[in-house]
Amino acid sequence: MTIRLLVDGRHPFKKQVTDHLVAQSGGRVELALHFGDREADYHAPCLQRMEVRSGRLGHLMDRRIRTGANISLLASEAYREMVERGIDQLQRTSATYQYRAHNLRNLQDYLDYYHVLADAYGQEIERTGATHALFLNMPHLAYDTVLYQVAQAMGLQTIVLCQTIFPQHYFSMRSIDDMGRFVHDGSEVAPITIEKGTAPDLYYMEDRWQQRSPRGRLGPRAVWNLLRHLALRQPVRLLDPGYIVGNLRRMSRIHGRLPDWRDPFAKFFHVNELAYFEHLAEHEDRPVDYGVPYVYAPLHNQPEMSTSALGGLFRDQLLMIEAVARVLPEGWQIYVKENPRQGAYARGPMFFHRLSRIRGVRLVPSDANTFELSARARLTATVSGTPGWESLRKGRPVLVFGNPWYKSLPGVHRYGEPMHLEQIAATTVDHAALELAYGQVMSRCHEGIVEPVYLDLVPGLDRQRNLETVARTCLELLEGSRAPTFGDLP
Repeated sequence: MTIRLLVDGRHPFKKQVTDHLVAQSGGRVELALHFGDREADYHAPCLQRMEVRSGRLGHLMDRRIRTGANISLLASEAYREMVERGIDQLQRTSATYQYRAHNLRNLQDYLDYYHVLADAYGQEIERTGATHALFLNMPHLAYDTVLYQVAQAMGLQTIVLCQTIFPQHYFSMRSIDDMGRFVHDGSEVAPITIEKGTAPDLYYMEDRWQQRSPRGRLGPRAVWNLLRHLALRQPVRLLDPGYIVGNLRRMSRIHGRLPDWRDPFAKFFHVNELAYFEHLAEHEDRPVDYGVPYVYAPLHNQPEMSTSALGGLFRDQLLMIEAVARVLPEGWQIYVKENPRQGAYARGPMFFHRLSRIRGVRLVPSDANTFELSARARLTATVSGTPGWESLRKGRPVLVFGNPWYKSLPGVHRYGEPMHLEQIAATTVDHAALELAYGQVMSRCHEGIVEPVYLDLVPGLDRQRNLETVARTCLELLEGSRAPTFGDLP
């Protein structure tokens, strides 16, 4: 049977992967539908911001009447959870967080657009006769999340790829919820050595974020973004010098209390950002007491894949902290550390009010060392973040609430009731077993780079070979001749 393929891939590199895949198939795969940039059938990013940008077939919403093509989505048992996930992703491009924003303002607006988008996707899948779907990155925006949901609901055989934190390797799965669910096929695999106590090398994390730093100063970019915000959102305020000066003073005080690398308003200014960083700054000079028993709960950057795609119910990270606090042993504390890349998204004043009401919680400074925090903690609690992997490498147990890639490894405890933190903290991580299990997972990981940002991070990368290797692997995954990294075996 010929595969009629739907592809989600934004970037010239992903278009090349798609073209090579089709060419290598020798006619076994036909490209039915491509969501990407302007050269694709439909321009995908414009669906996130509700802009009018056309692909080869025009705009997805052109001359379209509702047909009920999304009815299979509505009938799904997980419908309500899927709508919530889609709306969560849509909020990331709202006027509160982006200058280039959509005009959705209330819950009904979001519901309306979600259903319009889902029905349009369903119509295109029906029109093209797509049988399979390939997502060249984990869906973690609104447009690709809803596309994934519709494709799954309509029965398309789906493959999702996800670049790993390890050089030139990526994961694959048939369902987002399969992430980390490793099923060993029984084959003998050599363990991979992990130097105990070492931290993984993460290109997106800087060493200076983990040490006491000089305090910051208000810079010209922050001033420009304040004026830009006022021009776009409150132009009448440009005529009020007292209002402008008052905000500049507040911004300057915030910079003077945060580490110099934080630069909170360099990319975006909003009154919510101002309130968020003012609250965060209140905790910057409080020393960390390592002498008390504590659970380390580092917060994820949000919105991001680790929460919005892999967190499930616990994309609301305070639910995780509340669950831990409910069974926190007497005398223990929960050390919460904000992500160094976080802004005001999902961090309004009510977030901190809710956090302050949770028993045993203490917010630690931005430049507290995360490696020391996890090394001295009784255990680390995380939705699906890398600090869990860091803790395992140190021999410390981890409690996970979402779907991290490492959730099947020794030393990982998955959230469930009843939950006994003292028992979890008393467990040890068998390092040899960890190395073996890690080797098994990596044996089903795929060689290559699928995320363009990684292409420049590997010195001497043979880009043509990488392109051909990735395309061949995608073809094998679609045809079933290669098992995905995670999920049930064929």
